[in-house]
Order: sequence, then C-alpha cells, then structure tokens
Amino acid sequence: MLVKICGITSEADALLAVALGANAVGFVFAPSPRQVSPHAVERIVERLPLEVLTVGVFRNEARTRVAEIVNGIGLRAAQLHGDETPGDATWVAERVPLVIKAFPVGHPGIGRIDDYGAALVLVDAPSPGSGEVFDWRLAEGVADPNRLVVSGGLDDRNVADAIAFLHPCGVDVSSGVESAPGVKDPRKVRAFVAAARRAAETSGLGRDGAGASDDGRLFDWQAD
Repeated sequence: MLVKICGITSEADALLAVALGANAVGFVFAPSPRQVSPHAVERIVERLPLEVLTVGVFRNEARTRVAEIVNGIGLRAAQLHGDETPGDATWVAERVPLVIKAFPVGHPGIGRIDDYGAALVLVDAPSPGSGEVFDWRLAEGVADPNRLVVSGGLDDRNVADAIAFLHPCGVDVSSGVESAPGVKDPRKVRAFVAAARRAAETSGLGRDGAGASDDGRLFDWQAD
C-alpha cells in the first residue's frame, strides 16, 4: 500500500511523514500555497531513505522541464496534474523513473492510462480542494485497482472506507493532515498512516511489493 503525504514544504515535515510510516512524499512545483523550489527539494531528498518514493507534482509544465527537475534533483516520480497530452506524458515517462497521471473522477483518461505511459493513475474529487469525498462508486471498475491511487478529501476518518471500497494500491493526502496550508500536523499524519495501514492489512493489501483541475477547480494540494 502506497501511503503518500503530498504538499511537503519542509525537511522537518518530510522526515516526520517518513518516520510516521509514509512511504511516499510529494513536492508541489506548480502554483499553490504548497509550492516549493527544486533547489529546496533537492536538499530534502538528500536526507530521505532511498526506499521512499519522492514525487514531483507538476501541472502543464514543459515536458523537458519536468524531466530536468525530476532527474536533476533525484526524484523518483513525476505526478502530472494538468492537461498534459498522452504524447507529452509518454515522453516524460520515457525519461523519468515513474509517472503518476492525475485526473478528477469522471475524466475519460482514467481508463486510458497506458496511452499516457503512466504507471499509476491518481483519481481526485470532481471539486478538488473542497475537502469533500467524491462518490467512490464513480471510480469503481474504471481503473485497475493495482494501479489506482485515491485522493480527494481523505483524512484519518475516511481513508479506511476508501480502501475497503476501492482496494487501491495507494492513497494520497495533503490538506487532510495539515494544521495550515503546507504545515503538516504530526497527530493527523500519524492517525492517517495508521488508519491506512490497518485498512490495507484488513483488505489484504498491506504487503509492500500551477493551477486547477480540468474545469478550473483546485486540487487538494492547492487548497487554502
């Protein structure tokens, strides 16, 4: 089970997330209250264990710039949150270790992630940033659960339900574990990771083997 804490803005929060059991952390390079610079992230990545999946979050960035940043500072994945075409996403996927393509629920691209060269598809709420959970039935059967990462209004109170319903390979949270935009709350991070891990074990999944959504609304990591 991939448990990703996104919107990391400091070394302290990155180390905290990993220490509390997260195995992936995300850094936002697109305009957002959680935006960070590649230079700052490079220093953070140097302090993290090699097994942690370090993810750069981009939106409609030039494909050459995405590859340059990911490879230049030693990230292990690029998460594409914009209107990237299948061709541009595939170009990036051929040059970085792993691509996660994000879509709001209901987007036709969710069922076509191979066209984007993506290893994983992240499904977010239709009104990302609202703090509301989307109707998980809309994502049921649309994507391969072994490649599905669920986001959108998750916190320690509902992440177990999301895992039990969709059986995804991963969950992603940003504002649901914060005390303020870009500031992670240790108690919330601990509770979220613990709830996700318990749910994954119960479901048999616990073995580890700048901008807006397409309609102009904010993603979780952009919310104030």
